[in-house]
Amino acid sequence: MQAFYSDHVQPDLPPGHRFPMQKYRLLREQVQATLPAVRLREAPQASEAELTLAHDPAYVQAVREGTLSPAQLREIGFPWSPALAERSARSVGATVAASDAAWAEGVGVNLAGGTHHAGAAQGSGFCVFNDVAVAIRRAQAQRPGLRCVVIDLDVHQGNGTADIFTGDASVFTLSLHGDKNFPFRKVPSSLDVPLPDGCDDAAYLCALDEALSALDAEHARSPFGLAFYLAGADPHEGDRLGRLKLTADGLSARDERVFALTEAWRVPTAMAMAGGYGHELAPMVAVQARSVALALASWQRRQTVRE
Repeated sequence: MQAFYSDHVQPDLPPGHRFPMQKYRLLREQVQATLPAVRLREAPQASEAELTLAHDPAYVQAVREGTLSPAQLREIGFPWSPALAERSARSVGATVAASDAAWAEGVGVNLAGGTHHAGAAQGSGFCVFNDVAVAIRRAQAQRPGLRCVVIDLDVHQGNGTADIFTGDASVFTLSLHGDKNFPFRKVPSSLDVPLPDGCDDAAYLCALDEALSALDAEHARSPFGLAFYLAGADPHEGDRLGRLKLTADGLSARDERVFALTEAWRVPTAMAMAGGYGHELAPMVAVQARSVALALASWQRRQTVRE
């Protein structure tokens, strides 16, 4: 299985900044040490032409040239730097490459990505560009008539993704998220499942089962050809921002359900890691490494079917 990384480009953040940028390097190192069957690849930069498939050209230019306004940068949550612009483009490039790998082999992974708060003309919530939206528009440009599904299980609602695809029947967006968490103004997805603070494994998995059942019925009505899975670690009980109470085992059960469904559909699946803000980085990275391991297991099962 191919997994793409962009942690070799590190934006300079102010001392004490709350975004744990080092988590990406730690995840890549753990995958490299424990999952030798994963083929690690350096992510390419998404081109300007690719970025403007889902983003306003003026916004893309402002990110690339460093002319975002102070208000825009506050909404994003990062100071601008050339490294930020490059890393943001590589994070998109990683999801584009992961979707290509999924087409070729069944499953592909971006060891970052899942930047679902970015809309067409603005960034937000540590998200500069919307990697999944760009990858979907590129895939659809290459394969006219392709219908895609976004299974967003980050703890925060995927408002940017929902906004970009509002009214577009060719993309179905599912979001399970904390009801009272960021963003405080939600943009309706195709299917939203709001969850209360303190939601535990049993309640979460029950809600997920219902949502995936609805997704299965939607696939039967109008089949999906490509799936994107945002496997956020932030529903974990140890997350600083999540406010839910899932255990590591509960998150693995979540991942297994998603991969079982897309395998049953025989639909290529690209996974991005999305959020994770653990009080301690090691448990959070371990959760994400387990997600990669379960993606690998799905990839291996699909190879057996192909043979």
